[in-house]
Amino acid sequence: MIRIPPALKYRGFALIWGGLIVSMIGTQMQQWALFWHISQLSKDPIAVSIVGGVRFAAVLCFSLVGGLVADRYDRRKILFVTQTTAMLVAVLLGLLTLSGNIQLWHIYLLTAIQAAAMAFDLPARQSLVPNLIPRDILPSAFSLQSIAFNTGAIVGPALSGIVIGYLGQEYAYFINAVTFLGVIFALIALGNVPQQQSTSQAGLRAALIDIRDGLRFIRRQPLILSTMILDFIATFFSSANTLLPYFAQNVIHVGEVAYGWLAAAQSIGAVLVGLIASQYSHIRRQGPLLLGAVLVFGMATILFGFSRLYALIFLALALTGAADSVSTIIRNTIRQLNTPDSMRGRMTGINQIFFMGGPQLGEVEAGAVAQFFGVPFAIISGGVGTILGVWLVASIWPSLTRYNGDEPNILTAPAD
Repeated sequence: MIRIPPALKYRGFALIWGGLIVSMIGTQMQQWALFWHISQLSKDPIAVSIVGGVRFAAVLCFSLVGGLVADRYDRRKILFVTQTTAMLVAVLLGLLTLSGNIQLWHIYLLTAIQAAAMAFDLPARQSLVPNLIPRDILPSAFSLQSIAFNTGAIVGPALSGIVIGYLGQEYAYFINAVTFLGVIFALIALGNVPQQQSTSQAGLRAALIDIRDGLRFIRRQPLILSTMILDFIATFFSSANTLLPYFAQNVIHVGEVAYGWLAAAQSIGAVLVGLIASQYSHIRRQGPLLLGAVLVFGMATILFGFSRLYALIFLALALTGAADSVSTIIRNTIRQLNTPDSMRGRMTGINQIFFMGGPQLGEVEAGAVAQFFGVPFAIISGGVGTILGVWLVASIWPSLTRYNGDEPNILTAPAD
């Protein structure tokens, strides 16, 4: 019997989650509308790929600083600034499109600004969650965040086509701007949230020392470091999403509607698992479960590459989404539980480089392999690489294979 997830019983988290699910739908709608818009402005496929490069460059430049800011300043106020910035970017995109003067460089510049804002947004948002709920409720909270993201990934792309087709390109941007108000109003209603802020001095030298301390902290925490490496390996080798259109058209020969369902399959699997996981206050045997989830992710990717039956391909993709959802929930729980509050922003900022770098670089790897050896081989070899990565991480960090989730946790950052 489905019951109210434990995390939603806490007003602060419920407010943020409600705003997030609305905002995620708008964000995903804008993302797919943006891809369509670029394809209308340029017939060169690389024009769309540049968007990913711009986003990763912004994250690479600002993630460490974003994590530091989340530890030094009020996370709620940071989110207010980042969400407002993203909303203004969406408004500018809409106005430029409506005027008929928009060019590719406008899109790239505004995308870079929004990505930079998100580099500050994620560390503050992820670090805020443990300040809103008890620590044993974190798995439920991160399950609900996964549901919010994947609901957006299902509904947003579908809405983008409807909005562009019936209202016009600019309305996809304007509607997304309105959806940011959900999070902004939630932040206003939330009020002050106590947090343990970093007590370091101001100035560039102090900031660099704090960033160094964040890097040193992760290096000394095998559980956190191993989950970051595992995340990077899995997303690097199995980032074959960009190959799905080519697989659909050239391998199984299906049209746009069938392709659309395949594109949504991963998110459908992720939402179903998220609903189940959100019912639990605590998840045991977290280390083995994490490794098992990534192993299933790799095996499902191999099944996807070998399959030629549409239903089997849909199932394989849904399994990758389900496994990735479990992995994401466990990874976030392990990291937040084993990081002191004053260090959570820096930890998340550093982690942002891993989970953003893996997919972006992985798409380049998958495209290069597909170019020389074909799309199915690129997908299958990626799944094999993921499985080997699980074995490598388990061998180097055996403590992860034994981690249960109820061990004593770190309360303060280790002294130098």
